[in-house]
Amino acid sequence: MSLRANSLWSAALGKRFLLVDRDGTLIVEKHYLCDPEGVEIFPGVAEALKSFNEAGWGIAIVTNQAGVGRGYYSIAQMNSVNDRVRDLLSVTGVVIDGFFACPHAPSEDCDCRKPKPGLIHQAVALFNFDPAESVVVGDKACDINLGKSVSALTVLVRTGYGKEEEASANLSPDFVVDSLSVLRPSDFAPVI
Repeated sequence: MSLRANSLWSAALGKRFLLVDRDGTLIVEKHYLCDPEGVEIFPGVAEALKSFNEAGWGIAIVTNQAGVGRGYYSIAQMNSVNDRVRDLLSVTGVVIDGFFACPHAPSEDCDCRKPKPGLIHQAVALFNFDPAESVVVGDKACDINLGKSVSALTVLVRTGYGKEEEASANLSPDFVVDSLSVLRPSDFAPVI
């Protein structure tokens, strides 16, 4: 498990969190991406994430990185890609509170590979938020099932593998959108 937190002592206590998958959701899907120069953030995503920051939400990236467990790339290379994502977003004023990654191969018995909730538990331990008040966004069934496992709202994006996953009919996301770029905090106003 790799944790790359921006601010261990951020003012995150009590925040709602947007928990975002990396590949295919935040950035263009590239098979086992390990070169930071290959990072391409989807258009409009930075603006959407900034709107969440401005509304007081925390943002954490939760990502399966089986390429590490399969020996395709190292944790250092994975962290370099994450750093590149953070750098590209920070230029636009977006603050990512933390990156939470499962480096295990699917065959390994870990509690952090999505859809298991280990990555969210790591984020909760660090930032002390209620996962049931969070929103999980991703392009695969494992992302939606991760959100469901902690009673969070879930959003399937049609980028990455999302269109294919939507067609599988084995999903029950709370929302389906074309891209993360269309999301705004007002879409998830708390029910009073």
